[in-house]
Amino acid sequence: MAELSDLELLAELGVETAPEPKRALTPLQERIIAGFEDIQRFVAEHGHLPRHGDDRDIFERLYAVRLERLRSLLEARELLASIDHDGLLDATRQASVAPEELGDDALLAELGIAPGAPDDITKLRHVAPRAEKRAAEEIANREKCEDFESFKPQFERVQAEMTRGARQAKVIDQTEVTLAEVHPGKLFIVAGQMAMIADTSDEFVTDYERKDRRVRVIYDNGTEVTMLARSFQKALYRDETARRITDLSAGPLFGDVAEPDDLASGTIYVLRSKSAHPYVAEHRELIHKIGVTGQSVAHRVANARNDPTFLLADVEVVAEYQLFNINRSKMEGLIHKALAAARLDLAAGDRFGRTVQPREWFLIPFQAIDDLIAKISDGSVTRYRYEPTQARFVPTTE
Repeated sequence: MAELSDLELLAELGVETAPEPKRALTPLQERIIAGFEDIQRFVAEHGHLPRHGDDRDIFERLYAVRLERLRSLLEARELLASIDHDGLLDATRQASVAPEELGDDALLAELGIAPGAPDDITKLRHVAPRAEKRAAEEIANREKCEDFESFKPQFERVQAEMTRGARQAKVIDQTEVTLAEVHPGKLFIVAGQMAMIADTSDEFVTDYERKDRRVRVIYDNGTEVTMLARSFQKALYRDETARRITDLSAGPLFGDVAEPDDLASGTIYVLRSKSAHPYVAEHRELIHKIGVTGQSVAHRVANARNDPTFLLADVEVVAEYQLFNINRSKMEGLIHKALAAARLDLAAGDRFGRTVQPREWFLIPFQAIDDLIAKISDGSVTRYRYEPTQARFVPTTE
């Protein structure tokens, strides 16, 4: 007897083998999904389920009521099962505060929205369509950046560097941007605007056992927002036009690719310490080690935890700038002279019990370091000095 194929076996068993046609979502289903995505977004931003209680934000209370209603409806649970990645519809997962007797219409009335006729949660009249929400969500929570003037020159410089080809805007896909890349000094284009990561909080663990941190994002239109790093990462993935702006590549001095006659002469590296020392831990995002090496940076830092120069701790590589036809020793001296006002007095003991005072650690934000490299590249560094009270380079005439 000839062997039957899988499809033939299924046909013999009376199993329908034709692919089931995809069904378009109805407006009702779209609104149910959009309402649930509101709840998912809240959980991603705050790290916990929405809770009831008079001390809670009105939107959080609304989401808490909505989640209870969605859990109670079989139709809603079946519709949302495939996107409920975090198990929010599991009724055994409860928020820590007891429910209150306040329905959707009452909550909406408190928000100043006139409720319509009594209806069930599947109508979700007050939820915008998903496409409309996603188009607006990137600017919804932005506010005016009060200190934008301190960031504006960097945006202008980066734009000029992109124009001359020293930086590039590269397409982002689902696998490219790691959470570690969303750190101060990194630049992206999202929702059609240049975005700079200006600051970040210490790392924490959410209720879902995921590491995260809050980041301050400055946009080139003078607005800013503080959000979770994972939320910013997701915003990049959702935006098909999002781009990552590459680090500085300024031709023969800091080029990614040498010209035929250029001789590779080393790398400027910028590091952050992972030391548990209280002072370092408190100012981790501002304390940087800046040096120049003729070997690979990975090899240079491989034994960091055993080297007092690296504070006897592992380090994070923040940035690398390639050098061509440059005297490494003189370049390092120039950098350290320019940053002398920000040098830290740190001490670490070596394996023989002797105290070592590393000289390459500075209390300075990364964007100021990036600015320094640009000024060295264009030859203007001698016309500026670093001002610690402003955390930036200012003209020597100021």
